[in-house]
Amino acid sequence: MNDKPKGESPKSATGATMADVAALARVSRAVVSRAFSVDPRPISPEKRERVLKAAAQLGYQPNLLAQSLTTKRTNLVAVVVNHIHDLSDLDLFDCLLNAMQSLGKQVLFIRVNSVDRVEQFLRNGVAHHVDAALVWSDFADAATVRQMFRSDFAVMLNGRPDPLSPAVVPDSTIGIRAAVRDATEKGVRTAALVTGRESSPVEQARIQIYLHALSEHGVTLVQTVRAGDYTYQSGYQAGASFLSDKVPDAVFCTSDASAMGVLDACRAHFPESRPTRFRLYGYDNLSLTDFAAYPISSVGYDQEEFVEHIARFVAEPNSFTPGDPPVSVPTRFISRLTG
Repeated sequence: MNDKPKGESPKSATGATMADVAALARVSRAVVSRAFSVDPRPISPEKRERVLKAAAQLGYQPNLLAQSLTTKRTNLVAVVVNHIHDLSDLDLFDCLLNAMQSLGKQVLFIRVNSVDRVEQFLRNGVAHHVDAALVWSDFADAATVRQMFRSDFAVMLNGRPDPLSPAVVPDSTIGIRAAVRDATEKGVRTAALVTGRESSPVEQARIQIYLHALSEHGVTLVQTVRAGDYTYQSGYQAGASFLSDKVPDAVFCTSDASAMGVLDACRAHFPESRPTRFRLYGYDNLSLTDFAAYPISSVGYDQEEFVEHIARFVAEPNSFTPGDPPVSVPTRFISRLTG
């Protein structure tokens, strides 16, 4: 026989109910609900403190699943990455986490390092339904991500977007052209290009912009080193290509992390970080390039603006209309010692 009074709230893992918390805190159950909600519904600080103190005393934890069934929102956002050692992504994540938490969202990091991994997630099902998925992985396409998370909303920062999902991308053209122009004004006539993960549509576009800019400014591309990713280690290995007597006038890397590796591998060519054999350019404008150890000339964009666009889509999904073009954030060139 079920003796639970009609309308009683579900018990938490400790057996305490919302009604128990409301009774101890001397408030209504509606106030208890608002105290635990991320929605900006009014509740006085004094009442919130009473509710939280009562909940702690009783060991009560709110039933987030039940809340999500009521509100149709989970307040969870998935961030889908290939891995988390790309320094360019790490630079963004602190800003991104702050923006998501300001919206009352919590972030789940999902690491996907191959197409098979995406398909495995899809076959096995994902444990979380999310309000939005933010996709940095170039192995993922928008339709698959929406299916993975049982969410209609995926914001594509890399990967393969489609007309049903918004996309936010850096517009590399201005920054890369300015970097190449800077090099030619300093006498550069030959160049090498150190590339990253060429499966990435963003990387493919970036490479094409470099090739066009080099041709436009009369610079001959004499060498391409396919590092395969954007890590410091790959850049360091690529640096071995530039230790011989015959080197190009400039080396352009499609990431700052790779450029940092090249710089360390070729420190003998950069006394006090100044070029003696070839000039060195990166991409991402990492925060580390503002320090004396890695003063790399670089192409970057306003990360706060980039995150603001992402946050706007998460907060206001209806601001996107299917078929809208990607939102582009302009890049700029920052001159430092290595260039």
